Amino acid sequence: MNLKKSLADIPIFEQVGTIADQLNMETYLVGGFVRDVLLNRPSKDIDFVCIGDGIRLAKAVSASLPGRPPVTVFKNFGTAMIKVGDWEVEFVGARKESYQSDSRKPRVEAGSLQEDQERRDFTINTLGIAVNGDRYGELLDPFEGVRDLKRKIIRTPADPEVTFSDDPLRMMRAIRFAAQLQFDIAPDTFDGIRKNSDRLAIISGERIIDELNKIILTEKPSYGFKLLFVSGLLESFFPEMVALQGVDSVGDKSHKDNFYHTLQVLDNVASRSDSLWLRWAAIMHDIAKPATKRFNQKVGWTFHGHEDKGARMTPGIFRRLKLPMDDRMKYVQKLVRLHLRPIALVNDKVTDAALRRLLFEAGDDIDDLMQLCRADVTSKNDHKVKRFLANFDKVEKKLQEVEAKDQVRNFQPPVSGDEIMAIFGLKPSRVVGDLKEEIKEAILEGQIQNNKSEALELMYRLAEKKGIEKKTNH
Repeated sequence: MNLKKSLADIPIFEQVGTIADQLNMETYLVGGFVRDVLLNRPSKDIDFVCIGDGIRLAKAVSASLPGRPPVTVFKNFGTAMIKVGDWEVEFVGARKESYQSDSRKPRVEAGSLQEDQERRDFTINTLGIAVNGDRYGELLDPFEGVRDLKRKIIRTPADPEVTFSDDPLRMMRAIRFAAQLQFDIAPDTFDGIRKNSDRLAIISGERIIDELNKIILTEKPSYGFKLLFVSGLLESFFPEMVALQGVDSVGDKSHKDNFYHTLQVLDNVASRSDSLWLRWAAIMHDIAKPATKRFNQKVGWTFHGHEDKGARMTPGIFRRLKLPMDDRMKYVQKLVRLHLRPIALVNDKVTDAALRRLLFEAGDDIDDLMQLCRADVTSKNDHKVKRFLANFDKVEKKLQEVEAKDQVRNFQPPVSGDEIMAIFGLKPSRVVGDLKEEIKEAILEGQIQNNKSEALELMYRLAEKKGIEKKTNH
């Protein structure tokens, strides 16, 4: 097979081939770019392998290009990278690798092209395209990667047990590729993952979460999570999620399997939003159900308070998984805490105060909260689903009406703590916080309008009751 036509639109390929010929260096385009060309997928990175010194080739290519783009050299890895337009172009000499049992960092030495391809993780990533003049565009496929692309199979070129024992991160990558491409994992390859799942312990949390987030961002993330669960990998780094799986029964009363429910909610969110953190909120929304599960003879299984407990669990889980501890964690925590609130507002008798309070607490994330709530409707009963979604339509309408009238989303109390201190000559103290809080509560309860004059009037009344006098110069 010759792929010369597939390379025609990107001039760097011929340029590298020309320089490689001048240096008498056998050179190949390899890896993900070749795979994605055959799958008609967009690709960001271009990797070249040469038989010889990859850094020397990179420097020569750079010198031949307009503006001589700088060469970034990674000496420890024997690689070099140059930026050409929007592309990151990497060069490396062909190599073979050997591993120690306690590390995924290999001992590297120069090798043949065959050895370089054999060390790669999966057959679909072993493909190469020659760029030297006499063979330009020729496809090299020593491990039947094209066949596996057609069969939609993830398979290792070498013994999977050796592949995964050497570099256990490849187990996460196998599942990530399967999830991204919607491929199956070959049975012997999957067996290799199951047998080596405990080897994931030598991989850093940062590397694991990077792969997990890529799985979460796939079109249907439940597929990747099911593979992680069945392989035993999920248990090793996210036991709280594994604990959701299973159904308990007492007599004829059972609860749903909260693991598979969570995956359905995640898929529902993924069908509506590309947001990684809204997807994390879906993953975390019922995370405390195992800890709050109780059986009541009258009503069956209950999970009272799982939303508050889940919000309290969120920082610890994020910290352990090496997820960010900034506003992104607080966003997920907020949605977990509030995810039951909108359905409680369906009742026709619900007060504007309850609506105002939800708007205030959710702030700009109210729309995402409503998306999560809609995604949380996973019943197989179509009539029930329609009824729940219609109820959410009502809630959203009520929220819009209250917001238009009272503008409480993200509002700051019209009188600040600094103003209270200045008016009454107070220092920072509990009484200042109490006054500010009572003004906020009065607005949320609809006792006063959300404006400065009414807030000041209330503040003076409250201060008088507390025996606080205004400074004479105010």
